[in-house]
Amino acid sequence: MKKPFFEDNDIRLFNDDILNCKSVQKESIDLIITSPPYTLDIKYSSFDDKMSYETYLQFSEDWLTKVYNLSKEDGRMCLNIPLDKNKGGQQSVYADIATIAKKIGWNYHSTIIWNEQNISRRTAWGSWMSASAPYVIAPVEVIVILYKKVWKKKNKGESDITREEFMEWTNGVWNFSGESKKRIGHPAPFPVELPKRCIKLFSYVGDTILDPFVGSGSTLIACKEANRKGIGVEIDEKYCLLAKERII
Repeated sequence: MKKPFFEDNDIRLFNDDILNCKSVQKESIDLIITSPPYTLDIKYSSFDDKMSYETYLQFSEDWLTKVYNLSKEDGRMCLNIPLDKNKGGQQSVYADIATIAKKIGWNYHSTIIWNEQNISRRTAWGSWMSASAPYVIAPVEVIVILYKKVWKKKNKGESDITREEFMEWTNGVWNFSGESKKRIGHPAPFPVELPKRCIKLFSYVGDTILDPFVGSGSTLIACKEANRKGIGVEIDEKYCLLAKERII
């Protein structure tokens, strides 16, 4: 078992590969919130984001199986992924990964559409003004809500979500901006608003939250602000340092 790369009260960050990580106990996680690599050829420091789509799907099956075993029976997961992709060929990312997750044993609950608002800039339309070969691109991402065995939480805990937040966030279309890569210093950061909403909507105060692909640390920041126990795993030491700087 590795020592944490960083530890601050209830927040622990491990510089490790989630597939080989032995620092998280089995059946100990209440909620997983993560945005895994998308195989869009994003220039990460330590991850090959240019792998074939078949290899990517196998990688997805491997890590989804690992975190399934780390989750409690009433554990949940909020999985932020693209609806689809066209770089390197058209692929139905959301449908394919959701199918893999269900094959592993995850149960499907619902999907939130995240209208990121700042990813709609277009560089190509396909066959302009023609039925020849048009490209249709939805400027959204999705947050797939999955659970392990039972959806209803087994034990009653303290909720910290307001009435207004509950009413707004149970609407399955979320409208807020994405995060600036330049400002954060990471090629694919997500805003703290995303894990904050997932944490307050799907977990109790004091629950244990896992992000197996910490990146810039947004999930752990949200855990700290919401009084949850946060565990993060990140393969790249450079991003561990970035996450640490943002958390403290």
